[in-house]
Amino acid sequence: MKAHKSYHAYLIESLKDPKEAAAYLDVVFEDGTPEEISLALKNVAEARREIAGSSQEPNADWGNCYQLLNRSEIPALPTLLTLLSELGLKLSVTAKQEQPV
Repeated sequence: MKAHKSYHAYLIESLKDPKEAAAYLDVVFEDGTPEEISLALKNVAEARREIAGSSQEPNADWGNCYQLLNRSEIPALPTLLTLLSELGLKLSVTAKQEQPV
């Protein structure tokens, strides 16, 4: 019998892949509420922290990321850009699909 794995554990494991993390945040940024965006950023930070914790990198300190995300509001743009950079990601902008006039 296969051991049961929680959705959260599955999500965190999948977010260890930078491409998965970027796609996840892209969807949440597009359609999510501020609370959902904050939770998504926390999930990605948790995944990255697990990677850093399992590596031998002496400078892998994710305390700053968690400190920024434990606030109740979404970080301001400069802080968000710094946070994404710490997570190995970057922010980009794309045009919406053309709307009929």
